[in-house]
Amino acid sequence: MAKRPSTVFVCQECGSQSPKWLGRCGDCGAWNALVEERPAEEGVGAGLPHRYALAGASAARLYSDIELEQHPRLTTGIDEFDRVLGGGIVPGSLVLLGGEPGIGKSTLLLQTAANMARTIGPVLYSSGEESEHQVKSRGERLGIGDAPLYLLAETCLERILEEIARIQPSLVIVDSIQTVFSLKFQSAPGSIGQVREAATQLLFTAKGQNIPTLLVGHVTKDGSLAGPKALEHVVDTVLYFEGERHHSHRVVRAVKNRFGAVSELGVFEMTSIGLRPVPNPSKLFLAERPANAPGSAVLCSVEGSRPILVEVQALVSSSTYGTARRMASGVDQQRLTLLLAVLEKRAGLNLIGDDVFVNIAGGMTVDEPASDLGVLAAIASSVRNRVIPATTAMFGEVGLAGEVRGISQAPLRVREAAQMGFLRCIMPDANIDPGDRAASAGECELVGVRTVGEALDALLQ
Repeated sequence: MAKRPSTVFVCQECGSQSPKWLGRCGDCGAWNALVEERPAEEGVGAGLPHRYALAGASAARLYSDIELEQHPRLTTGIDEFDRVLGGGIVPGSLVLLGGEPGIGKSTLLLQTAANMARTIGPVLYSSGEESEHQVKSRGERLGIGDAPLYLLAETCLERILEEIARIQPSLVIVDSIQTVFSLKFQSAPGSIGQVREAATQLLFTAKGQNIPTLLVGHVTKDGSLAGPKALEHVVDTVLYFEGERHHSHRVVRAVKNRFGAVSELGVFEMTSIGLRPVPNPSKLFLAERPANAPGSAVLCSVEGSRPILVEVQALVSSSTYGTARRMASGVDQQRLTLLLAVLEKRAGLNLIGDDVFVNIAGGMTVDEPASDLGVLAAIASSVRNRVIPATTAMFGEVGLAGEVRGISQAPLRVREAAQMGFLRCIMPDANIDPGDRAASAGECELVGVRTVGEALDALLQ
């Protein structure tokens, strides 16, 4: 009688193994995270070709003997997506795109697949969540038309690799990596072993055959990518698809990129015919800004290499409960608490008994220190019930001593504010050169401030 395969329990959070089931993982402390996994039975998956080298040569080579191969980037046909990727897709790269369900990941990748199929060559779109008819129905709505786009409704990894070898596509899209399983394992799709094996084999295929590959990844309830952390280490680029359900715009943000700048940002607008790139995000976020309303300030933010003007809104009202509330949307809650303490201590504003609500209009998220001055200005404007001039923009980091510190890429922010028609820019004095101060008289007036008090006087005078 054949011996039954041994059973092992693997933690889906950290990957640690245990011979028996435990309610709590002994390594990471996660509850109910251990899932039963069994190795493949003898003969299952045997004889299947697997590649374990990323290049043609398996032996080590001298550094000086290696010749560089310059491959031009492949454009996706979507300018905003190319910007996030660093100028296009690098041949042989492995890109992971994660986001909330229904945010538009499949729509964006289907548009990318159609554009590249028309300009570069055949594209293989493998879907493990939809049938070919469902994918084509979306494609008809997007107006794809005739293009050498191959659709494959498959979840078996070995079958997907066979189709890649048969078609030899110029681009491979796998939607999603959590639905793919390998015959080498008997565990369910989405387990830590299956995800690691599928990502690794697709990496070998992408590097060995120089085929760019795009993977779709699920996210957990806290917003992080599902699956083992090794998944993010294996891929070359990690992109997050963000956006509010009640807003039409979507944001693609790069958090890892071996071939470009991190924290790069691409802005899209969801329409009935798919995602439309937004070349001027500042105009989009400031389109519905109210006129002559206290508590509204314009902040010059930089995401990657792109300057974006966003509106910071603040509302300060008397608290009707025993404890004042502090609520923030689009900015860090702990940072807001710190800035309120600076306002009370250094600017003399009494906010201990007031409710404070801060929001970045349009669903945008700003997490850089240069947003401090805009948040403080909006709060002070609401407290004093005084309007900040509509042609004034600001940026700067605020310290605990009430000083306004210099920040990076100040000329880029000023240039964006001037192009959007702003006549005055409140900024750290350390970022203003004497030449810039003299040259700004005819364009955008630069006002340098050293403390929070000077900034509020310049804004609310």
